[in-house]
Amino acid sequence: MDSITQAALGASLAGAVAGKTLGRSALLIGAALGTLPDLDVVIDYGTAVANFTQHRGFSHSLFILLPLSFLLAWGLHRWRPVLSYRHWFTVTALILLTHPLLDAFTTYGTQLFWPFGSPVAISSIFIIDPLYTLPLLAGILAFLFRGQHTRAVMAGLVVSTLYLGWSFTAQQIISDRVEPALAAEGLEDAPRLVQPMPFNTVLWRVTVMGEDQRVEIVTGFLDGDGPVTLERFPRDPELAETAASLEEGRRLEWFTDGFLHYEKANGTLTATDIRLGIPGAHPFTFILARDNGDSLTPEPSSRLDRPAVAGELLGVLWNRMTGSAPVLCLANLTLPPPGEGCT
Repeated sequence: MDSITQAALGASLAGAVAGKTLGRSALLIGAALGTLPDLDVVIDYGTAVANFTQHRGFSHSLFILLPLSFLLAWGLHRWRPVLSYRHWFTVTALILLTHPLLDAFTTYGTQLFWPFGSPVAISSIFIIDPLYTLPLLAGILAFLFRGQHTRAVMAGLVVSTLYLGWSFTAQQIISDRVEPALAAEGLEDAPRLVQPMPFNTVLWRVTVMGEDQRVEIVTGFLDGDGPVTLERFPRDPELAETAASLEEGRRLEWFTDGFLHYEKANGTLTATDIRLGIPGAHPFTFILARDNGDSLTPEPSSRLDRPAVAGELLGVLWNRMTGSAPVLCLANLTLPPPGEGCT
């Protein structure tokens, strides 16, 4: 999740556990602990792909954060012995461990068991979702201005946790909704990613990876009983095989679980993580190799600039989310006229 949300979660947990003893300072300590795992962004691993795939690595590992909790609790107890070591450990462990667990509900991928296994990405909540964050902030504000009442921050935690649970339930409902359409296309067993569109859990995007094409579906809870619209994007299996021969290409395949789009253009081979953002506005595209005409020359990966997002996109998403526009074409991020589909 975003830094504001993680800080708010940490502050809320510290306020709930230690707010009566530490007062408002508990919120500051909790917010600092809540942002600690994300400080790995300052580390340069040498290439763009390495930086991308190492983020949420060791600093988000339960095997690292649990021992770190014992150490930080010892230091905090020495600093502020007003709380017992046991209570300090409860505060630090709760905050440090819930940080990566919350991140695991997003699509990016969180290496909970680093250095073992693959990233965990449940993908049931967008990386920024106001409906998760606002109850936490409301509880914090109530704590700040109404005195040391832990019930407010606890209420915020309960509401946010219930919303997180709803996001997982909604994901299963959407997955079941698109099943008949995918079965009709022979894609019922193809790799599938079901995730919410930006900033909500009402409108969802389903990405399905076929052999020579990728199918995208946008559907939501306010769509009524109409059929879902399938939008097709070409895939190049040969380019995927070429990329798989490159070390950084294999690293990306592992990190994204294969949800990548490859292109060979302007003398380069690029790979785009199609999980993040939306088509036309994917933020992570990497140059993996140079094309000299006869062969590809691998090079340390670099990242292309993030594409500009049109200012009217929020209005397009709102119209599609509320169901006033029944179809959203991801290829060009437009709403076609009533009765028409995507070309």
